[in-house]
Amino acid sequence: MIGTEIREWQECWSTPEGFADYVASLRAQSNQETPRPAGWVPCTTWWWVDGPDYLGRIALRHQLTDWLRETGGHIGYDVRPAARRQGHATAMLRAVLPLAHGMGIDPALVTCDVDNLASRRVIQANGGVLEDERGGKLRFWVPTHQA
Repeated sequence: MIGTEIREWQECWSTPEGFADYVASLRAQSNQETPRPAGWVPCTTWWWVDGPDYLGRIALRHQLTDWLRETGGHIGYDVRPAARRQGHATAMLRAVLPLAHGMGIDPALVTCDVDNLASRRVIQANGGVLEDERGGKLRFWVPTHQA
């Protein structure tokens, strides 16, 4: 996720106005009415921070396309390298699951690369049940309701 945003926005981030435009664009992506490229769906993004420190982010796609059903899933997250292995990804996923449930998503599809053991553990720690592997991706269904 972050690679696309770096390519599109990095030159704008250095000014307050440019950064405000970036934030407005992220916020607009959560609205169904916002124009978006073909195949893209509404998506809400949250940043995970500790005071002024950015630790990572998590994005919730409001619906699945055929491609997302195979590869991308409902939820994607990333943690900056210096903040990894501290439980942030597990906490981020745990925090967004009730929000997904509030949107009528239950269970949520969450995927990870076959060789990404850390992400697999994050998903499983949040109740993810492995369905299968497709094209190098593990596909897990994670309940969004409180047990």
